[in-house]
Amino acid sequence: MNLIEASSAKVFTMHEAIFTGLASPSRGSHENSAWIVELSSNKPGATHELTREEIFICLAGTAKVSMRDEHISLSAGACLIVPAHTRFSLSKTSEENFRAVAILPVGAEAILENGQAFVPPWAL
Repeated sequence: MNLIEASSAKVFTMHEAIFTGLASPSRGSHENSAWIVELSSNKPGATHELTREEIFICLAGTAKVSMRDEHISLSAGACLIVPAHTRFSLSKTSEENFRAVAILPVGAEAILENGQAFVPPWAL
């Protein structure tokens, strides 16, 4: 059993977002990575896709999700499932910071609009 407290987890910043790494291979998880993502800026989120399905469970605030030609609102208590290889972005739309738990299978890669692929460091 591994217990990872958010208060002692490693924090990363990228594209106007803060990522608090929770479960990952370096923290004892073999199949899934999980982290808290927080958006405090009103700047549009980076459009990207992932090589595996990603799940977001919103804890606080509201964000606009842009996926394909659709725009939906994600708010506290809602769950968003983003299919693999689907371009999307999240942008904060409330005064309150947007916070969500994100879950992604180990080994998945993020692909930015410019084609750059990488494994998110909070998922390692």
